Amino acid sequence: QVQLVESGGGSVQPGGSLRLSCVFSGSAVFGKAMAWYRQVPGKQRELVASDNGDGATDYLASVNGRFAISVDGARPAAYLQMNNLKPEDTAVYYCNFVDFPVPWGQGTQVTVSS
Repeated sequence: QVQLVESGGGSVQPGGSLRLSCVFSGSAVFGKAMAWYRQVPGKQRELVASDNGDGATDYLASVNGRFAISVDGARPAAYLQMNNLKPEDTAVYYCNFVDFPVPWGQGTQVTVSS
C-alpha cells in the first residue's frame, strides 16, 4: 500500500507563513521528482512547485519568490515553505511524485484571510 500524507496547513493572515510537509509511505520507488499542487472548489488542481530531486526547482509564476520547495529523497518527503501568503493562496494543497504519480492524499487546507 502506498500513501501520501500532507500536513502543516492552517489559517493565517495575509503576509503570514506556513511550512507544509508531505511524507510518503510505501516500499516501491516512484522517482525522485516531487511536486506540490493546490485546488480550490470548482477549479482544476494546479501545479504550484516542483523539484526534480536534484535541486532543480520550478514554480507557478504567482508564487515565485514567496514559496520554496525541497525534497528529501531518502524518506521520501517533500516540503513547501510558504511566505508572504496572500488570500489567493487559499486552497487545499497536495503533493505527489512527478514521474510516477500515486493516489492522491487527503491534502492539507491553507486559508489566508484577515
